[in-house]
Amino acid sequence: MKSSSMNTHMGNISIDNEVIAQYAGTVASECFGIVGMAGINVRDGVFRLLKKDSMTRGINVTLTQDHKLVIDFHVIVSYGVNIPAVADNLIDSVRYKVEEFTGLEIEKINIYVEGVKVID
Repeated sequence: MKSSSMNTHMGNISIDNEVIAQYAGTVASECFGIVGMAGINVRDGVFRLLKKDSMTRGINVTLTQDHKLVIDFHVIVSYGVNIPAVADNLIDSVRYKVEEFTGLEIEKINIYVEGVKVID
């Protein structure tokens, strides 16, 4: 089980990385310009939009030696948006909300734009 843990005056707190990824995915899906997370078929190298219940497959959470989080997002954005502005908004929102939720500091957030989708 991959998890992030911290010691407090009351004991040890362990948070599974899947929980952090699920929360970060929920925060990301609320950001303007983000259509959803992207899943990749490794064999074919093809990306596809993931459904809400499996969006954590487009997010990778790791804990560094310094007990800081590194979060990788594979996202699909809306057609016509300013990608750097969407990425900055995503980074700011995720950093604030995940740090508040977990109590762990985020060292780095990497965003990989895997596709563009036209929204009707």
